[in-house]
Amino acid sequence: MSLIQPLTDKTFNLHGRDFLEMDDYSTEEIQYLIDLAIELKRKQKNGEVYEPLKGKTVGLIFEKSSTRTRVSFEVGTYQLGGHALFLSKNDIQLGRGETIADTAGVMSRYLDGIMIRTFGHDKVVDLAKYSSIPVINGLSDLAHPCQVLADYQTIYEHKGKLQGIKLAYVGDGNNMAHSLMIGGAKLGVHVSVASPEGYAPDAAVVQQAQEFAKATGAIIEVVHDPKAAVQDADVIYSDVWASMGFEEEQKLREIAFKDYQVDEQLASYAKDDYVFMHCLPAHRGEEVSEGVIDGKHSIIFDQAENRLHAQKALMAALMG
Repeated sequence: MSLIQPLTDKTFNLHGRDFLEMDDYSTEEIQYLIDLAIELKRKQKNGEVYEPLKGKTVGLIFEKSSTRTRVSFEVGTYQLGGHALFLSKNDIQLGRGETIADTAGVMSRYLDGIMIRTFGHDKVVDLAKYSSIPVINGLSDLAHPCQVLADYQTIYEHKGKLQGIKLAYVGDGNNMAHSLMIGGAKLGVHVSVASPEGYAPDAAVVQQAQEFAKATGAIIEVVHDPKAAVQDADVIYSDVWASMGFEEEQKLREIAFKDYQVDEQLASYAKDDYVFMHCLPAHRGEEVSEGVIDGKHSIIFDQAENRLHAQKALMAALMG
């Protein structure tokens, strides 16, 4: 891995904090977490032992299934010297009607931190409210900050900067679009989201991102023309058209999104050295063509790998 300059020369004591969305953290705190992820990646590649979670246990609550989130948190906890406890909705009483407050109170007595991957964002907020230990949002219907922390780490590693980079997101204005906008606004990344009518990001989130962008000079915009979004982009980002929980809308969305596939023709509007990103899983031939996702511009596996390093940085900072 090439040597790159840290984004900030400051360190921060984040111990005990929650990580529910990118707006919970300042620009420099996010930069610090990205730097820490890059440093932990270097340590892991060099075989250096680093165990700030030795003797600690992290509870992983999954009400939505996952590949990258589960594996990155379980492996990351192990590599940091801790123990990860997988808890599906069928393993705990939360799935049988126990209150969030009671679940949080009990788990706070057993664990050193909680990661939850769920549907409603209010459940994440309430879990953090009633827990006395750090809570990490592994995904909710509103936000996916863990993915976006890894995404901006990946962009920085490939482009050598974040400030002034243009990221074009083409597809559903979902939790990925929300967190990319908030994170981009905090880091000075221009984010242009192209979604069909009726599928744009939440207006309140867009307004919030635009307010944050005033401090960094980022441009946050939502358009309906994917060509306009991709024009001169450094990064093209795509996601599935029907996120988990919206599968019954698949056929309807295929019609609504038929002009929003990221293919070679659309990608030609981006810069010659653009990179393609996708949070995975991907549906080749739907939101992205095989030629793009499997082509020379694709960095999807670098991006997926960095979920491990970004999650380790979060756990080390919040629980270590």
